[in-house]
Amino acid sequence: MFGGGERSARSFAIILIVHLTVIVLWQVLVDAFHVPKFILPSPLAALATLSHPNYAWAANLAVTAIEILGGFLLGAVVGVALALIFTWSRLVALLLLPLFVTLNMIPKVAMGPLVIVWFSYGIIANILIAFSICFFPILLTTARGLSEVEPDLLDLVKSLHGSRYVFSGMKVGAILAVAGAIVGEFIASDRGLGYLMIQVQSSLDTPAMVMAVVLLTLLGVGLYGLVLGLERLFVVRDIRLQ
Repeated sequence: MFGGGERSARSFAIILIVHLTVIVLWQVLVDAFHVPKFILPSPLAALATLSHPNYAWAANLAVTAIEILGGFLLGAVVGVALALIFTWSRLVALLLLPLFVTLNMIPKVAMGPLVIVWFSYGIIANILIAFSICFFPILLTTARGLSEVEPDLLDLVKSLHGSRYVFSGMKVGAILAVAGAIVGEFIASDRGLGYLMIQVQSSLDTPAMVMAVVLLTLLGVGLYGLVLGLERLFVVRDIRLQ
């Protein structure tokens, strides 16, 4: 009865230990070899930047989090909706899916300046860039998964197996949404962690850049964990493990 919970706790403990070991080794090696901060700061040096008000960590973190979550939610809603439409209508899939494949081949960095011209720079533009990066994997994974199911079983799949494909795509989308938001902030922004990294780069403030990367990673892990938690909540365990 409690086997699954015990395995999950054991796995989490192992993951935590491995991460903590890497951080400790990082600190020890940087101190032992006296690596300059502008090349590779220690974890403690990066953490020390959190106490400096000039970086406005809370405000920049909040902006980037909004962009990531907004782009991801938009990508998930549109991607899953279109995947269902493509499953129900092969004609629509034949007409539109190749078009989406072609559009997905456009480099998102190249599209960034156009999005900014059309929507001005700021949170909305960065949400759209994040959406453009995470949308297609969600659409493709969900549509491909549903297309592999026999038509007679499609109603059952919608409530059971289909959700597994949805969450598989959403987990990929969660990772890519972080990249999309940062691409937008690198191109043109006046707020966010990506903007902060560009600002401190000129002064070789590597500890602040490393801290920004750590916070971005935590945002991505948090969003991925949220999707994973929802999957565990809504998807039957036996189906999820298939």
